[in-house]
Amino acid sequence: MSIPFELPPEDRESSPYTGYTRAHWEAVADGLLASAWRWSTPGCALLDLPGRPSRSGVRSDGLEGYARTFLAAAFRVAGAGGADPHGLLERYARGLDAGTRTPGRGDTESWPSILDHDVQGQPMVESASVALGLRLTAPWLWRQLDAGVQDRAEAWLRGALRHTPAPNNWYLFPFTVAGFLESVGRGDTETAGARARALELLEGWYRGDGWYADGDGRAIDHYNGWALHLYPMLDAHLAGDEKLSAHLGARLRTHLDGYALMFGADGAPLYFGRSLTYRFATTAAVGLGALTGHTPLTPGTSRRLAGGTLRHFLDRGALTGDGLLSLGWHGPHEATLQSYSGPASPYWASKAFVALLAPAGHPLWTAREEPAPVEEADRVLALPAPGLLLQTTRADGIVRLHNHGSDHVRPHEGESAAEDDPHYGRQAYSTRTGPTAAGNVADNHLSVQVRGVGSVRRRIHPLGAGHGDGWGWAASWHRPVFTEGPPTVPGLRVESVTVVRGRHELRVHRVIGAPDGARVTHTGWATGPEEPLVSQLYGLHGWEDGPEPVRAPGGTAWTRWARLPRLGGRAGGTSVHLCLAGLTAAPEPAPLAEAVTRVRADGDRVEVTWARDGARTRVEFEPLRVSLLE
Repeated sequence: MSIPFELPPEDRESSPYTGYTRAHWEAVADGLLASAWRWSTPGCALLDLPGRPSRSGVRSDGLEGYARTFLAAAFRVAGAGGADPHGLLERYARGLDAGTRTPGRGDTESWPSILDHDVQGQPMVESASVALGLRLTAPWLWRQLDAGVQDRAEAWLRGALRHTPAPNNWYLFPFTVAGFLESVGRGDTETAGARARALELLEGWYRGDGWYADGDGRAIDHYNGWALHLYPMLDAHLAGDEKLSAHLGARLRTHLDGYALMFGADGAPLYFGRSLTYRFATTAAVGLGALTGHTPLTPGTSRRLAGGTLRHFLDRGALTGDGLLSLGWHGPHEATLQSYSGPASPYWASKAFVALLAPAGHPLWTAREEPAPVEEADRVLALPAPGLLLQTTRADGIVRLHNHGSDHVRPHEGESAAEDDPHYGRQAYSTRTGPTAAGNVADNHLSVQVRGVGSVRRRIHPLGAGHGDGWGWAASWHRPVFTEGPPTVPGLRVESVTVVRGRHELRVHRVIGAPDGARVTHTGWATGPEEPLVSQLYGLHGWEDGPEPVRAPGGTAWTRWARLPRLGGRAGGTSVHLCLAGLTAAPEPAPLAEAVTRVRADGDRVEVTWARDGARTRVEFEPLRVSLLE
């Protein structure tokens, strides 16, 4: 699709995979900002972009437009050493003056006050972008302001230090505000306390393998890159804090070692977790690692990943005809959104432009692009700490994530089917498919049906993960939660194991404590009729019906209408159910029935013999042990 602003010519010599150079990144930032500023208030304090409002209301949405675009402008100007050819900083200075004169009032320009997260919390989120923008551009904006404007800005920002954040990455917003205030000589015990509290919580949220949970639970998703690594690591880098940089940088390096596998050959990031309308913000950690040196990736690989993702969305309709980022994924897509998503929410994508802080002579921009990890070889990587299993295939460039550790249930919450979240509850996600929309048949899902009522997976309990040469596994258990009637059945649980080899996915489920007359269904990948993808599902043991094709009229982020295969079978007491699943872009793939020659299964052990080499995958349940016998 055409991009509604001009980009430089492609450079296929230095960027053979994407054609994008640093000049393209600058041009995209300039184009996005020019388009967004057409919707500013006269005093430049709010950018009221068109679209459906968020739950926080249109004034908060207007502040969001100012703050999130300011972040892009700050990266753009600071990365150019203060060069501001489009006069961006003058506009943001005017808006800061106008917005902080009478916070909380209902006039044309006033910013909303920062209050507790459950009262009027969204401005606290935006305060971090304002503070970081001011910190990055301090020589050219902050230091040129009148003292009165500086004092009013500080007073507004301190609202973030004096009110309660949401119990997750939000604690990094007052942390970022405090870091700015200290950087301009306005620190005190209040700023020190906000910083210490955030770093203390961050330690408790670290799960290992370079991954954080987004709060006291197991919500593990893209917030790792665009928040939990970004804010503290960038703060340490800007402050020259070598001790904190080394501590956080080691985690960032480990994170990127696995995270680099989560981008498809077409540049798509994994469609997994919430706030996916932030799109190319998924590369923020890649750019941050290159900037700070805390990365296992070569500069050429880093640029290929970041540029590939930026181009992926620009080429697939993420921009409206007037150059705005739409609310959705490729184009507008309601099921991608959350209730807090407003017209300017997608501009958290600005975080990708952290890469511009690396100057033009940095290796990130001068090294020749190299292949993305998915383009080099088939890979299987288990991440035991977050409970994730990654599976990539070079031939079609698809990345699949098998989820046995990340959910969207906070520790104090009960498990309710009404809160089922398709972005976490499915067993598998990819860079070419999205989950089916709520109200449609769920893809990649095992459902226990009791008296005709199906279950969903809410809280996920990891049981382990591991990998060997060309294969890997991950396992978890969950308590089925029902959509109608009693929410649970006493004693009912499902133990699930995914084993991958090449493009094949062996999915093993042991259902324990099912009442008489219960049934189980299992679905595969959801694809569209016009997509060059094949979704396969084949029952190996414990199934009577299928696979039958079922329809999901609500589609996915890739297709307006989808279909998916489904198996069905009986359950009762303890039963074991095995199937093979596959997602491939290969034309006319071999039937899954040809992949396995022998299956043995009982209540305690499963063994599958692979046709290609006679190797046997063995899954033992008590205690859980997964092995490949060659």
